[in-house]
Amino acid sequence: MAGTVDSGAANGDTAAKVSGTAVGPMLIAAAEQWFPAERRLVDDDLAAAMLPGALRAALRPRPLRRWLVSLTDREAPGLWNSIACRKRYIDDRLAEAIDAGIEAVVLLGAGFDTRGYRVAARIADFEVDTPGNLDVKRRRMPLPDNVVQVPIDFETEDLGAVLTAHGHRPGTRTMYVWEGVTQYLTEPAVRATLDCLSGAASGSRLAFTYVRKDFLDGTRLYDAPRMRRRLVERERIWRYGLNPGDVAQLLAEYGWGEAEQVGPEEYLSRYVRPAGRSGPVSAIERCVFAIRR
Repeated sequence: MAGTVDSGAANGDTAAKVSGTAVGPMLIAAAEQWFPAERRLVDDDLAAAMLPGALRAALRPRPLRRWLVSLTDREAPGLWNSIACRKRYIDDRLAEAIDAGIEAVVLLGAGFDTRGYRVAARIADFEVDTPGNLDVKRRRMPLPDNVVQVPIDFETEDLGAVLTAHGHRPGTRTMYVWEGVTQYLTEPAVRATLDCLSGAASGSRLAFTYVRKDFLDGTRLYDAPRMRRRLVERERIWRYGLNPGDVAQLLAEYGWGEAEQVGPEEYLSRYVRPAGRSGPVSAIERCVFAIRR
């Protein structure tokens, strides 16, 4: 699950671990392209270009692709389907937003996301991340004219000011994408970002993911004790979670209205079964779509 780092990061080692998670979701997206179009969970013909050469080569043999699915789901049953479906869901919401007249997209913790190159190719795409991540991304694929990289030092710089300095106008109706990030942050950092987004133009949209709080605190393990031990207890890089019922109130505090919240049931009915695919969808992470009032 891709992420970025906030001012609560303990040290450079933690930052490196979090930055390293940007590859995993793109590997899943790239592997999905080997399925026939009607059986894919997500369409992203540029995902493979964001991978190191060795990983791209590893996707060619079918047995290795099957092994990757098995390895991913060993961490948490249904994790592969969950990540692929969340990407599809956000792509769908972004495409709808563009058709409805959204004027810009901002990717918060952009990682190796290719949406600005694909879905949002017609509008300005501001990609916010650490300079290191952005440099790697630029080396792997030339920047299209619509993409603006927004390097930020999350420890010292203000998100709103940095976006404005790179040409994003506060009054622009914007689609904000915050995918696979919030679990790596502290609660103050999550709230600081939402506080910045509280100044978004009316009609702006937000899609973000979160990890369930009961998984982080160990109340429910969702058949993924190994993943929790690694990310929560040993590496301590997953730090923030939410209860599904608390999301609407949190958003309302910052002027956003929850339009939809999705998880395994929606992913299965909208994407997995229509594609003729099988297997579970992990319930550990959920995705929220919101509209600025």
